[in-house]
Amino acid sequence: MTRSTRQRERQAEAEQTEDESEGVRECPECDSDNLVKSSDRAELVCEDCGLVVEEEQIDPGPEWRAFNHQERQEKSRVGAPTTQTMHDKGLTTTIDWKDKDAYGRSISSKKRSQMHRLRKWQERIRTKDAGERNLQFALSEIDRMASALGVPRSVREVASVIYRRALKEDLIRGRSIEGVATSALYAACRKEGIPRSLEEISEVSRVERKEIGRTYRYISQELGLEMKPVDPKKYVPRFCSELELSEEVQTKANEIIETTAEEGLLSGKSPTGYAAAAIYAASLLCNEKKTQREVADVAQVTEVTIRNRYQEQIEAMGIHS
Repeated sequence: MTRSTRQRERQAEAEQTEDESEGVRECPECDSDNLVKSSDRAELVCEDCGLVVEEEQIDPGPEWRAFNHQERQEKSRVGAPTTQTMHDKGLTTTIDWKDKDAYGRSISSKKRSQMHRLRKWQERIRTKDAGERNLQFALSEIDRMASALGVPRSVREVASVIYRRALKEDLIRGRSIEGVATSALYAACRKEGIPRSLEEISEVSRVERKEIGRTYRYISQELGLEMKPVDPKKYVPRFCSELELSEEVQTKANEIIETTAEEGLLSGKSPTGYAAAAIYAASLLCNEKKTQREVADVAQVTEVTIRNRYQEQIEAMGIHS
């Protein structure tokens, strides 16, 4: 029996044991359903009476032990996980630019020339056609913009998947690569619940705001991306942090948004402007006054927008300015 066959059998047995343990819903002793896995999933224990319901489960982990991160890295026999943020999904190898051997010693001039040629061909074969070159450039743009916006890696992964789908459906034809990549990142931010306004996106992009919005609407419709309206409350923590306002103001702003949205004032309004007006109103109510200019600069909206939304909100709340 080969090693791969034995590994598959062990994995199947581990999955079967895990499924059986997860299937146990009640303790046979006290009929409690408060069962927890303990000792690194080796036992299934009832928290109420202490009965060990399952024990000696198969450990699906590695056969070796490690006591720190360096040991785990040295003993691990797998490579880095695949990622959608690279055009080859991170599966190809890279020849190091350092002209040193495995022991850190300098290599001969003949070997250096050979490594130089190998690196050159390595770069050539990584992008063998126009589609891969397109993907390589677009994904590097997404990575650059995501870093500038400070969004987490999950957003980059989702944006890369959206761009790959757009490329597969031939939605790039007639449009700029930067425009579609920026639209994919904007869509990913909304999908992951980390909204960034079109103004913020256009600041780090090489295309104009109007083109981003137009391209976003197009790929969203063609790919069937179900986008819910952005909740203004998701902008409140970030704006309050930049304005150095307290938790009290943040709570009050959320309360204003909830109350006024229930009365239908949010329909058709810009979520950033709506959030900015609520923060401005909350800062006045909590005696932490900020000027309309300060709030407008952070939210990247006009003072007129804040004044209009502010008047609507305080009237709906029954507050006299």
